Amino acid sequence: MKAPAISVTPVTQLLAHALVTLFVVAASLATYDRLVLKPALVIGVVDVAEVYRAKEAEFTRMLTRTTSEEDRQQALLMARAFAQRLPVALDELPRECGCLVVLRTAVAGPTPHTIDLTAQLRKKVEAR
Repeated sequence: MKAPAISVTPVTQLLAHALVTLFVVAASLATYDRLVLKPALVIGVVDVAEVYRAKEAEFTRMLTRTTSEEDRQQALLMARAFAQRLPVALDELPRECGCLVVLRTAVAGPTPHTIDLTAQLRKKVEAR
C-alpha cells in the first residue's frame, strides 16, 4: 500500500514562503534593535569640572600645609600626573561603556538612557 501523496498547492507554497520571510525579517529587526539601536541611545555624562575642582582642592591643601620644598615638588608631581591621566581616562570611558560620552553641561536633563560616569572617571584618575 502506497502512502497518499501530499499535494502542495501554490497557495501553500506562498504561505510557507511568507512565514519564512516574516521570521527572517523579525529576527533581523530584533538583532538590529539589540546591537545597533539600543547602544546608540545610551549617553554617558561626566562632570569633568567636579573632578577637576576636587583635585585642585587637594593640590591647594597640599601646598598650603607643606613647608618643605620636597613636599611642594611632590604636590607638583601629583598635579602633573593628574593632568596626564585625565585625557587618557576620558578616552577610555566611551570604549568601556560602549556609549557616547558628553559633558554633563551638554545635557539639558536626565533621561532613562543617560548614565553618570563621573564616579568611574574619578576612580580612573585616582587609580593610576
